[in-house]
Amino acid sequence: MSDLTAPLRIRAETSPADPHSMRFVLDRDVQDCALASFPDAAAAQGAPLAEALFAISGVKMVDVSGAVVAVVKTDDSNWGDLKRLIADALRGSVARSSAPLGQSARTSGQARSDGEILLAVQEVLDRQANPAIAAHGGHVSVTVVKDGVVSMLMSGGCQGCAASAATLRGGVETMIRAAVPEVRDIIDVTDHGAGETPYYNSGPGDDQQPKRPLLYRPVPPDAIMREDDQFLISPDYLAPRLGMDVETLQAAMQSGEVVSQSETGTEADAGKTRLIVRSSTRIWAAEIAADGTAHEIPAPRAAAKAANASTALRDRIRTHLAGLSAADVPMTYGHLARTMGLYMPGSIGKVTQALEATMVEDVENGAPFLASLVVSKIGQGDAAKGFFQQARTLGRGPGFGEDDQAYYQREFTGAVAMLKNPI
Repeated sequence: MSDLTAPLRIRAETSPADPHSMRFVLDRDVQDCALASFPDAAAAQGAPLAEALFAISGVKMVDVSGAVVAVVKTDDSNWGDLKRLIADALRGSVARSSAPLGQSARTSGQARSDGEILLAVQEVLDRQANPAIAAHGGHVSVTVVKDGVVSMLMSGGCQGCAASAATLRGGVETMIRAAVPEVRDIIDVTDHGAGETPYYNSGPGDDQQPKRPLLYRPVPPDAIMREDDQFLISPDYLAPRLGMDVETLQAAMQSGEVVSQSETGTEADAGKTRLIVRSSTRIWAAEIAADGTAHEIPAPRAAAKAANASTALRDRIRTHLAGLSAADVPMTYGHLARTMGLYMPGSIGKVTQALEATMVEDVENGAPFLASLVVSKIGQGDAAKGFFQQARTLGRGPGFGEDDQAYYQREFTGAVAMLKNPI
C-alpha cells in the first residue's frame, strides 16, 4: 500500500504517436481509481487538479485514469517549459484536496464504453508495443471493439511471421490486459495465410504485375556502394536502422553480434540483389536493382528462417538452463554459446535471440525470466541491455521506482529458485 504521507513521485513518458501528448505516471492513484476527462478549461470547473493544470499556459487537454494523467499541450508550447510546472501542479493538487478530480469523476468500476476501450487499447499499442514491433517492419492496430472483445490486425512484418502468435499472446496481450482491464478477449483478425509472402502485394487488377513490398523506401545513392562483388553499407546510414550508434555497430560487426547476408534474385527477380543485416533485436534489408538503385524492404525470408532456427535453439537453451544448479549461474552469453556448440561469428546474436524467445514463453506462463541466468560479464552480474529492452517490450520490466539492477536481481532470484538443484 502506498504511503500517502510520502512525497508524490511522478514519471513523465512521451508519446511516440503524438509529440504534443505526455503521460505523467504517479506512484499512487489521483483519486481512488477514478477516471476523468477534461477536453478544455471549461470542463475543469469543480476539479482542483484540472483547474491547476489549465492555469498553466500551454495545457490544452487533460485525461486522468487511476495514477496516470495524460496532458496534451498546444502546438506553440514545449515540454521543457511545461513538465516541471505540471508536476508541481499535480503534487500540490493531490496534497491539498481529498477529491482532486471533483465529485463527478467516474471510478474504474464503471466500465468504459467500447469506443473508450478502443482508444485506450490503441494508445497502449502506440506507446508500448508498436515502437518495438516497428523495428521488425510490423504494426498492430485495433480494428473494432464490441462488448469488450478487441479485434486486432497485424500488418507489415507481423503478417505471416512465424513469431506473430507469440508476439500477440506473449507480449501485446499482456500489456493490454494490464492497462485496460475492461478487455474481455483479444482476437487476431489478420489473414496470415494471404499469399505466398504476405509482405508483398500484387499490382491492382493485374496478377502478372511484379510483386512489390509494402515497405519500399528509396535508399540514398551514397548509402550502399559496390566494390568488386561486395556491397558496402554506410555505417552512418545503417546504424540508426538497427537501433545503434556507429561505434556500437562497428564493434558488433567485429564481434559477430551483427551479421549480414545477400541473396541473388532469380527468374522475375534476376539481376536484383537483396541485402539482409541482422542484429539480436532487429533486421534490416534492401533490394538493389541491376542499375544500382536500392530500396529498403522487409526481410520476410530471413526473418522466418531466423524465427525457426531460434525456436529450436530456444528449446535447447531452456532445457539446458533448467537443468543447472544454482552454483552454475550466472553464466555469460559466450559460455552458453559454446555449450550449445556455437563457435562461428554471430553465435552470440543467435543465443540472444533464443533467450528473448524464452522470455516470451515465461511471460505467457507467469514464470521468472530464465534468461536472467545469462549475463554479459561474470562478477558484475550485468544483464545485457537487450534483456531489459525485451522485458519492457513484453510489459514486465522494472516496477515503479525500481532500478534496472534491483529488477534484474529479483528476476535472477526467482529463476534460481526454479532450477533443478537450487542451493
